[in-house]
Amino acid sequence: MVKWPTIIFMIAIHILAGVALLPQFWSWGSVATLLILYWATACLGVTLGYHRLLSHRSFKVPQWLARFFATCGALSAEYGPITWSGIHRQHHKYSDTDPDPHDMNKGFWWSHIGWMFVDVPAEKNVRKYTADLRDDPYFRWLDKYFLFLQVPLGLTLYLIGGWSLVLWGLPLRLVVVYHVTWLVNSATHTWGERPYETEDNSRNNKWVAALTFGEGWHNNHHAYPSSAKQGLQRGQIDLTWYHIVVLKKLGLATNVRIF
Repeated sequence: MVKWPTIIFMIAIHILAGVALLPQFWSWGSVATLLILYWATACLGVTLGYHRLLSHRSFKVPQWLARFFATCGALSAEYGPITWSGIHRQHHKYSDTDPDPHDMNKGFWWSHIGWMFVDVPAEKNVRKYTADLRDDPYFRWLDKYFLFLQVPLGLTLYLIGGWSLVLWGLPLRLVVVYHVTWLVNSATHTWGERPYETEDNSRNNKWVAALTFGEGWHNNHHAYPSSAKQGLQRGQIDLTWYHIVVLKKLGLATNVRIF
């Protein structure tokens, strides 16, 4: 079944992102807002929080910090932490086969964005794969109300700098985060190198890695999904891993898994 609310939302958010690029809304403050929120939501939220911490349990942090990272992830508006992790766990279990929600064999645009516009079985199976996350009532709350977090963020940005910060910090930032993180589903299953013979189409793509704080070393990740470090070969910069190293030095990250 076609998910018209999702389609309408995506059309609206892309139109507003275009409005943000009009000259009257440009300022250095707008650029700084975009970059800071891009780092907070794409890196701290999605790649470190949703992906390596919650989906793969590749390290541990105190509950308050896990909730902070999950909140950053929810601000990306890419599902709540439970649904995101449940879908991603199914992607790994069934990677590039029919039950994989963004199976690359169905085409680049399907894996990039198309799968979100229809009901996929993986969404209905989330509960089966996320018992560990559903134990946390705050994660359950985020999973239900993640979209509404944009409201207090938008109000804060408006009070600080008016509509320019709102447009650059919400729709433009969301569109950038969306397409960059979706490249991990699409581009890194299409172009790049395969140092490991995995049973899927995963590839290492340095351009995607540069944009996604290290997530583009995707063939490495599919070979060793529980590893907190994904840049495994010499010269592979993995910015998310460097964040985890800092957390470890501060005593906030424990049980850090490598390979």
